[in-house]
Amino acid sequence: MKSKIKNAFEAVADINDGATVMIGGFMSCGSPEVLIDALVEKNVRNLTIISNDAGMPGRGVGKLLTNGQIKTLIASHVGLNPEVAERMNTNNESEQLKCILVPQGTLAEKIRAAGCGLGGFLTPTGVGTIVAEGKKVIMMNGKEYLLEEPLFADFSLIRGSVADEFGNILYNGTTRNFNPLMAMAAKHVIAGACEIVKTGTLEPNHIVTSGVFVDTIVGGEKVWSM
Repeated sequence: MKSKIKNAFEAVADINDGATVMIGGFMSCGSPEVLIDALVEKNVRNLTIISNDAGMPGRGVGKLLTNGQIKTLIASHVGLNPEVAERMNTNNESEQLKCILVPQGTLAEKIRAAGCGLGGFLTPTGVGTIVAEGKKVIMMNGKEYLLEEPLFADFSLIRGSVADEFGNILYNGTTRNFNPLMAMAAKHVIAGACEIVKTGTLEPNHIVTSGVFVDTIVGGEKVWSM
């Protein structure tokens, strides 16, 4: 079997201008920094980024934002990165950011729906608010629900604590967050890991993401810290 292990620059080589990319992490905890750094160096533009948040200045998705690579950001929480508001309100069209805010639980479920092959799901979250604009409202048992559609991506960049050579991944603590969901919702999945071990080394009951979902593995991630 062909090795899935590559360096970071080889791993992101197929990500081109205009791609839709999911990036794991929660306020940069669990974000694949080595992959993000490689994407910054490649300098692809007009990306649609799907992530829980916009990272922080100099961390996580924030690096791509500072470098002007993100055209559209689909996220739940952006308050930790003031550059989001700055780019949303700039008069410079080349630097303008379109930000689509999605309630956090809805965002997670939209990604999960894509990975599970669902056509969508019903949620009461957002009914009667701007979240409902342009969405179908369905009445069930006397209650209104929004029909939320699945969210797919061309690429997912995820981060694991330990991966084996096949791509089976385990996560340490809260670094798990969005990573397992995003591993199922993209055409091509690239996993950064703190440690890569031989296939068969990991205890099967500890594996969260199966290697069948992972196309490429990159080592060199550092243990996350504030």
